[in-house]
Amino acid sequence: MPSAIHWFRRDLRITDNTALHAAATAFSTVVPCYVLSTWRASHGWTGSKRQQFLCDSLRSLSANLEALCSRLIIRAGDAVEELITLARETGAEAIYFNRDPDLFGKAVEARLRARCQETGIQCLGFKDAVLHEASEALTGSGQPYRVFTPYSKNWLALPKARPLGKITSLGSVANATSLPLPTLEHWGLSLPSDAQIPPAGERAARDRMKAFIETGILDRYGVDRNLPAGQTTSCLSQDLRFGLISIRELYARCQERAAQHPAAAGSILTYTKELAWREFYMAILHHYPEVLDREFNPDLRNIEWPGTEENFQAWATARTGFPIVDAGMRQLLTTGLMHNRVRMIVAMFLTKDLHLDWRLGEQFFHQHLVDAEIASNNGGWQWSAGTGADAAPYFRIQNPWTQTLRYDPEGRYIKHWLPELANVPPERFCEPPKDNRPLVPGYPLPMVDHSVERDRTLARFKAGKG
Repeated sequence: MPSAIHWFRRDLRITDNTALHAAATAFSTVVPCYVLSTWRASHGWTGSKRQQFLCDSLRSLSANLEALCSRLIIRAGDAVEELITLARETGAEAIYFNRDPDLFGKAVEARLRARCQETGIQCLGFKDAVLHEASEALTGSGQPYRVFTPYSKNWLALPKARPLGKITSLGSVANATSLPLPTLEHWGLSLPSDAQIPPAGERAARDRMKAFIETGILDRYGVDRNLPAGQTTSCLSQDLRFGLISIRELYARCQERAAQHPAAAGSILTYTKELAWREFYMAILHHYPEVLDREFNPDLRNIEWPGTEENFQAWATARTGFPIVDAGMRQLLTTGLMHNRVRMIVAMFLTKDLHLDWRLGEQFFHQHLVDAEIASNNGGWQWSAGTGADAAPYFRIQNPWTQTLRYDPEGRYIKHWLPELANVPPERFCEPPKDNRPLVPGYPLPMVDHSVERDRTLARFKAGKG
């Protein structure tokens, strides 16, 4: 019987999966495949928490495929050559995949297309990770946007594809060998004993989406989203990153909620614009790939970053003496996640108070975040550093003390992640210690004076600008 391969990548689900749906429609048998990377021990752009989330997601996907009387074929090595080999073994006539919005994935896709052309195998890529790819949301003259607001107006006005539903049959896969499902040992990694990463897999992701939309969190998003204590955001970033849920279904469900609850329409629009921000940064990376190495704003490419390794290590180990910063870093190190408002505070502190290169923070986040998205992580760090697309002006420097007063005045977030400060009055988190004594024995004093470092940053940017 004719068969095709579906190459799973960042679409680890069977519900509303564009390429998988197309393959199942065109062929009676679809061979599901995932190709493991083969780096060992360390990687500059990922770490144990994200790889564990991937392992758990693959285990869930495998079980879901078995429920359809199919099975997930695991290979390891060069993805292109492994897919061509699998096609030969199974007699597959085509390879289906969903396009990757990132540069590295696109390069692999180009190689795959070339090899498929050489070997006479059909190669079909589909839009799935985004609602609108970089080539769709352009200015009237066909140029890429450099500012978010006009981009978002265009993005919101474009027609959105509807969800496709769940696959019900893929045929049985008999004549293909598979490696076992991976564990962290495949990459020479181990998970820290105190790690608390979120449950992975399509079912867990769908449960999170349902809770976000149906329990009122989405309805209050516009008001509560900057408050880091409790759940005030979707908590779906890792699910979009690995494709455990479909962006089309998420968008459609949000619109349905807005129609059913008109009073919440403003909050739902605010959340929808966050989905547009995600695709704006992907478009920036597509059209301006140099942002991975250089500042997006060419006038700021001569800025000096004189921060020290000692200060970087204090930041990276949650020992800055600024409770909101340390709480954010403790959350990151434990869960692989961090509330978005706190990400801004933490990133500005590294770049504006400690004068350290945003690229150091970008890499550290990539190594520790479960939800790390190349484009969004780069865009967020350059935004906080004042060097990116539609970034905060370099002279807009967040004060960690006043940010705490505004967004965590009761210290709920800080006390959750820094339990050693549980008995400290929350007002003491909103200003430097007046008596030059630590909040509790063993907790460090603030490592810098924010007002002094703010002036240094302004002088540094003025000197390097242009």
